[in-house]
Amino acid sequence: MSTSGGSTVAGEELNQQERAVLFTLLAEGRELTNAQLHDAGGVRLDGAPRRRLNDRKLVESTRVGRAYVHELTDDGAAWCTAELSAERPARAGYLGGAFYAVLRGLGRSGVPLAELFPYRPDVEREIRHAYGRLAGPGEWVGLPRLRDEIGTGSRSDIDAALGTLAVAPGVHLQAEPNRRALTDRDREAAIVVGGEERHMIMIENG
Repeated sequence: MSTSGGSTVAGEELNQQERAVLFTLLAEGRELTNAQLHDAGGVRLDGAPRRRLNDRKLVESTRVGRAYVHELTDDGAAWCTAELSAERPARAGYLGGAFYAVLRGLGRSGVPLAELFPYRPDVEREIRHAYGRLAGPGEWVGLPRLRDEIGTGSRSDIDAALGTLAVAPGVHLQAEPNRRALTDRDREAAIVVGGEERHMIMIENG
């Protein structure tokens, strides 16, 4: 979850789209593209709503290529927590009213939202970033070096993300052709894909 030194603007209410974005980011606990936001919560964050949430330091949006990746800030999480005791918004509708009833129930439980919705790093994105720091597009990197460079995620999370990336367009994992050159670290860092150990990775577009 991104940190922020800003604060919300008193007296300004968020619209339903902006509220939906904040709660979707909270529930998912990770950075999301607009496509991922839509898949998870049926909402996107573009244009004026994005600028508004960015200006209020509730969401941090980072441009990656031609698109944005959105992350809830600490102020955004605090806003969500404050909504546990808030009245339902005007024109919330039946579903919105029920949702705010659930929020009040969560507030009465006394369980912090950070425990209910812990932050989950986007390990696939971390792998791509780590690869980009170690090599240029189309270059092979050994998995020991890659694992050393990755800053977040458990062994199981990283293995799962590597397995997903193994079938992603432009990503290749292969075994070390010279089996005699394999070290204990190479074997320890390897993952098994299709019944075969893979020891190195190459990403065409970085």
